[in-house]
Amino acid sequence: MSFWEALRLAFDSLRSNKLRSFLTLLGIIFGVATVIVVVSLIEGFNAYVDEKIANIGTNAFSVQRYSIEDFSSVEILNKARRRNKDVRVADLKAIQKMGDPVLEAGGKSGTLADIKYESEELLNVQLNATTPNIAEIEKIEVAQGRYFFNAEEEKRKYVCFIGAEVAEKLFPNANPIGKIIKIDGRSFRVVGVGKKLGSVFGQTRDMYASIPLSTFLSNYGIRRSISISVSSTSPATYDTAVEEVRTLMRIRRKLEPSEKDNFGIVTPSAINKLRDNIFGTVQMAAIGVTSVSLVVGGIVIMNIMLVTVSERRKEIGIRKSIGARKSDILKQFLAESTALALVGGAIGVFIAYLIAKLIAVASSVPTALPILWVTIALIFSSCVGLISGIYPAWKAADLDPIEALRAD
Repeated sequence: MSFWEALRLAFDSLRSNKLRSFLTLLGIIFGVATVIVVVSLIEGFNAYVDEKIANIGTNAFSVQRYSIEDFSSVEILNKARRRNKDVRVADLKAIQKMGDPVLEAGGKSGTLADIKYESEELLNVQLNATTPNIAEIEKIEVAQGRYFFNAEEEKRKYVCFIGAEVAEKLFPNANPIGKIIKIDGRSFRVVGVGKKLGSVFGQTRDMYASIPLSTFLSNYGIRRSISISVSSTSPATYDTAVEEVRTLMRIRRKLEPSEKDNFGIVTPSAINKLRDNIFGTVQMAAIGVTSVSLVVGGIVIMNIMLVTVSERRKEIGIRKSIGARKSDILKQFLAESTALALVGGAIGVFIAYLIAKLIAVASSVPTALPILWVTIALIFSSCVGLISGIYPAWKAADLDPIEALRAD
């Protein structure tokens, strides 16, 4: 018996018992659907994180008061609060003077603010305070107007660059460029509007306003800690730039060689490492829980295949009596159990795809369905079916043809 003939017989058997086949596959379907949905959500989030990392700029990293490791536990964060010092504008100016391998360095800070134009008011809008070169370092795209100039930063001008949603809500029927808006009661002239970014996890990325860092600090407190975005001259000098900036910060803070950094340097690789640590654990836990469903599904398939062997004893006896070999019977029943599980896996993938799409549409949570994981899910479910069918197939192949023909 050829492989294709065994497969055809297997699918004929499944079609002849549709309801039983479907009920048999519920464990496989739920198991595969669960793991694919979890993987879709995690991969979607990973793609979003990669996009945000790409958007922080070419060969860029950040100098902040805290490192990513400082947020690993409450105890470590409390220690960091006592140990770490604020990052100041003076630190930014020192880094800007470094030259090669540092290409550019820009400062950032921020808070929440109320924005008003005439009778329209937006509450708790993200207020970003940046130096003008942040637009270049972080690749901020402009839809209308421009970002603010160096001269406006140096002279603490009251100008602002607003997000697309802020522009839509405050100026639904007018051009916002040149208009005067109130930010926490202070008058700012709109010089530009950002390109629409959309939302993620149901949260908009277009509800913000950006003002010069110097203007922000003069109004909200000169002693606020800032973060510094730094870009290197090339990918080849990236690691060198990170180490030289770290050395400069340690010298400025008079740290001994044995002392730990009392500031943080955040790089894309550090973000990826944190992401992989968090979601790698979630993914492994999801796969572990799912494997229970697949094992249960495999046991159900084995039981149904044993019932099938008992029901088809006469058929097996007839096939053996007209020349079917033991290997042919074995192949037929193994193909049947494998096809059963493969169909269950395919249904599970399809259901997971629909659920992931529904989640993405309903909540704006990013999802992605990697072909690799679809392939793994189908192969794994097929293996479950194959393993579950070994004993029933062997039992069928080992039947005595005369005894089988006597079966009712």
